[in-house]
Amino acid sequence: MCLGVPMKLIKNNGVTGVAELGGLEREIGLQLLENVKVGDYVIVHAGYAIQKLDEKEAAETVALLEGMRVQGRIAIRPCILNLKHEIYR
Repeated sequence: MCLGVPMKLIKNNGVTGVAELGGLEREIGLQLLENVKVGDYVIVHAGYAIQKLDEKEAAETVALLEGMRVQGRIAIRPCILNLKHEIYR
């Protein structure tokens, strides 16, 4: 099972961007959201930003996921490392 992970958008190239979490940067698709700006926090699932959220919500979600990871209930890093997307033209 893959989770949607909150990440901070650090580059916006139009239909794609680069998001960061914990020092990991990944190219993501931005086609599903409007008006996404550098500095916004987004939920990334299957390589696409699917929802915007504020910094407080992002921090709370990351803390919750980190707590689950520490308890051995999920493996966050492998899920993040496998983020990929394809752009259909």
